[in-house]
Amino acid sequence: EVFSAIFLNNKHKVLSFETLFTGTIDGAAVYPRVVVQQALACNAAAVIFAHNHPSGCCEPSRADQQITKRLSDALALIDVRVLDHFVVSRSEWVSLAERGMV
Repeated sequence: EVFSAIFLNNKHKVLSFETLFTGTIDGAAVYPRVVVQQALACNAAAVIFAHNHPSGCCEPSRADQQITKRLSDALALIDVRVLDHFVVSRSEWVSLAERGMV
């Protein structure tokens, strides 16, 4: 898995696209502290996350939902909004925001 972020300004213009974490075929460790540091370094006002599921199944896992919540909570402390978190495979994607999970 690869976990990435698009950091945005207050007008939702892209400041930076970063691949933050790279893991194994079935997971990647994601550290909120690193995400907060990068958001501050970019002077971001908002962020969109994306990560892949090499298995091909885009259904968000419980772990996906939990890390999204942890990241949202951590970033809220520095006034950075999480706009969405996409889970992608080769042929499809799922928006956690569309499912009310952000």
